[in-house]
Amino acid sequence: MAIEHKSIAAIREDYTKGALSEYDVDVNPFVQFKNWFDQALNAEVVEPNAMVLSTISEDGFPSSRVVLMKDIKDNGISFFTNYESQKSIDILRNPKVSILFFWPELQRQVRIEAHSERLNEDDSTEYFQSRPKGSQIGAWASPQSQIIPNREFLEQRVAYFEDEFKDKVILPRPDHWGGFLLRPIKFEFWQGRSSRLHDRIQYDKVDGQWILNRLAP
Repeated sequence: MAIEHKSIAAIREDYTKGALSEYDVDVNPFVQFKNWFDQALNAEVVEPNAMVLSTISEDGFPSSRVVLMKDIKDNGISFFTNYESQKSIDILRNPKVSILFFWPELQRQVRIEAHSERLNEDDSTEYFQSRPKGSQIGAWASPQSQIIPNREFLEQRVAYFEDEFKDKVILPRPDHWGGFLLRPIKFEFWQGRSSRLHDRIQYDKVDGQWILNRLAP
């Protein structure tokens, strides 16, 4: 049954779970992000490291998908993927990306703009070999983003690599799989507030320094 437009328009929630002041946030957006991420962990947010990664395709269209952050350090955020996937092709062509974290349990989101680059091979290998063996097999088996004839094709490839690596405890990392490091140039921290008068604190990196401003909701 189709949802009537007026029913969709009536969906709303008042945001009352917190506030965000430019006088209370840390001057370093990485520290502020880690503080919020820890709070999301403590609040048992479902997959708090899930982030919407948006890239620009060759024809100029934005493309978004959910990926998982696997590390955050003072120089950036990292995630891992197939280097032959569409997202990787987009990134290698245009390294400017945006990231969005949404934590509805806390009525918060963090929007980030960043430049991306490939992680070094040692870091990619270390993480790859820390994954469950089934996930490692999946990385070998899946020609990510490519058209395949059916599910059986994928299952046959999985079976092939399960047999190929049946005697191995530690699998080699395929050359087509690894990580990206996203180096932020802008953070926006959004805290939902009542009557849609949300708090928005933005950090911009200017000449190597972080400049903090409040944005109107």
